[in-house]
Amino acid sequence: MAMTSLLSKDDLHLFNEGSHLRLYQHLGAHLGNEGTWFAVWAPNARIVNVIGNWNGWDKHKDVLELRGDSGVWEGFVPGVGQGATYKFHIEARNGYRVDKADPLAFRAEQPPHTASVVWDLGYRWGDSKWMHERSKRGALDAPISIYELHLGSWRRVPEEKDRPLTYRELAAPLCEYLGRLGFTHVEFLPVMEHPFYGSWGYQTTGYFAPTSRYGTPQDLMYLIDQLHQAGIGVILDWVPSHFPSDEMGLAYFDGTHLYEHADPRLGFHPDWNTYIFNYGRHEVRSFLLSSAMFWLDRYHADGLRVDAVASMLYLDYSRKQGEWIPNLHGGRENLEAISFLQRLNTEVYGRHPGAQTYAEESTSWPGVSRPIYLGGLGFGFKWDMGWMHDTLYYLERDPVHRRFHHQALTFRAIYAFHENFVLPLSHDEVVHGKGSLLGKMAGNEWEKRANLRLLFCNQWSQPGKKLLFMGGELGQGREWNHESSLDWHLTSDARHAGIQRLVADLNDLYAREPALHALDTQAAGFEWVDANDSNQSVASYLRKDGQGGQILVVLNYTPVIRAGYRVGVPRAGEWREVLNSDAAIYGGSGVGNYGAVHTRAIACHGRGQSLELVLPPLGALFLKPA
Repeated sequence: MAMTSLLSKDDLHLFNEGSHLRLYQHLGAHLGNEGTWFAVWAPNARIVNVIGNWNGWDKHKDVLELRGDSGVWEGFVPGVGQGATYKFHIEARNGYRVDKADPLAFRAEQPPHTASVVWDLGYRWGDSKWMHERSKRGALDAPISIYELHLGSWRRVPEEKDRPLTYRELAAPLCEYLGRLGFTHVEFLPVMEHPFYGSWGYQTTGYFAPTSRYGTPQDLMYLIDQLHQAGIGVILDWVPSHFPSDEMGLAYFDGTHLYEHADPRLGFHPDWNTYIFNYGRHEVRSFLLSSAMFWLDRYHADGLRVDAVASMLYLDYSRKQGEWIPNLHGGRENLEAISFLQRLNTEVYGRHPGAQTYAEESTSWPGVSRPIYLGGLGFGFKWDMGWMHDTLYYLERDPVHRRFHHQALTFRAIYAFHENFVLPLSHDEVVHGKGSLLGKMAGNEWEKRANLRLLFCNQWSQPGKKLLFMGGELGQGREWNHESSLDWHLTSDARHAGIQRLVADLNDLYAREPALHALDTQAAGFEWVDANDSNQSVASYLRKDGQGGQILVVLNYTPVIRAGYRVGVPRAGEWREVLNSDAAIYGGSGVGNYGAVHTRAIACHGRGQSLELVLPPLGALFLKPA
């Protein structure tokens, strides 16, 4: 076999050191002149062969050779070209034999088939304008409104056995829809290859391969390219926290626990029946860092949402006493995972200006979105799970009882600026019997829709970036089902079309008014007017841009119309009603203030000027000084 190495001594050194950031250029399968180079890490192997459709899956024909003591096997196979399917047949020193998919394959067969596919990633991008400008579109002071989407169940083709749209078929309708509703970014649930469709991508086997269910790698590039050209950023959900136990995947790769810890108290996740990466192993760090860089490098992703960060940070996550091993200081913090996450963020921000990282971290771990030099983890943003839990809990209460739970509305202000927050209403809130967002709301059908509109007004008026899972904007009544399309027929119902229009108008207002976004991550951008009106279940506050611009937000969480409700304001004159969630166009009852209210010199809330408002039932008012 003619040998030509894709791995220099420096590559091997960086890989074994845990510092290689572009492994995908060297390991895996790479097309060459009249053949393909293959390379795989399997240090415990005695023999490694490439098996594929060109050699009849012969386990003895195309043998790879070991590069010194690096653990890497490599070789050139002539005659293998684009589209060839393959696996690595590994015979371990302990007698274990297995056929493994390529951990660094660029493409995989369509499930349930599990072979890797030789593939070139050539693509001519047309998004240079977006890439040049994206830094300001994803900045802390930018209006970031994220539409979270599952590729397989946004829209389907009922005439063709209800199949999902392909990457290319998604491009035009998704760009149009996101543009019309005013979302600035889309976040895809994991696009990385996964054998079990019902995992929604969270049980990843292909850390360098987009799922082939919806097309080729170039088809996904086209989708992202089109979104960028339409001015929409793309965030990819990425799962370095755990991986599935499928035999063809990473688990027990070379007859040893190569990617995972050998001790199940460190290496096995009891909740998800999956394996946990060994973050202390240098080569595993190189693998994961390279995966993150790959999606930013080759697919022009604008951000990575890192899944289940809490499960990485705590050694005792979801474990009872005696089921976990303390760190060297006797604590429960996973020091190796912390180091890995800090390195990840250092490399992402150092090498991809304009990209952001988002942590799904569900505890009060300090400094998740704070700089590493201050002891933080270095993420750009953190999901505010506390806001989500408290707000949904409050809106599930019957309005007559809400006055006893007012702190669920106000508690967030205590910690709202400890991190750079995203306010998430994600897929996790509408699955596993939790019902839809609309279904969680208290009251009769009209009140449920009014409460949902109130929820969105709370979300869009609070400090922090916004995230909404698909279907929420339709007021969908049923829980999300990954096997079917969203209930698009609801848009022909004026009551549901009104909810969709409110989301679009909230996005428009959020983008137009710096007071609603410029200081999203700073305490100077928020000021209570009245946080204590629990008896009437009303909350009022000012959002400010630091340059004199301000928006007054008043939210009435009861179905009672409150006429003559007085609110102190910092500026005399006319205040215009720039949004009213009870407007008839949103499916509301039309109660309001005829578009504007003038102040009177009556002291209220510690201010010399005040407004006398009519608060709509289960309604939100946004007012701006003229």
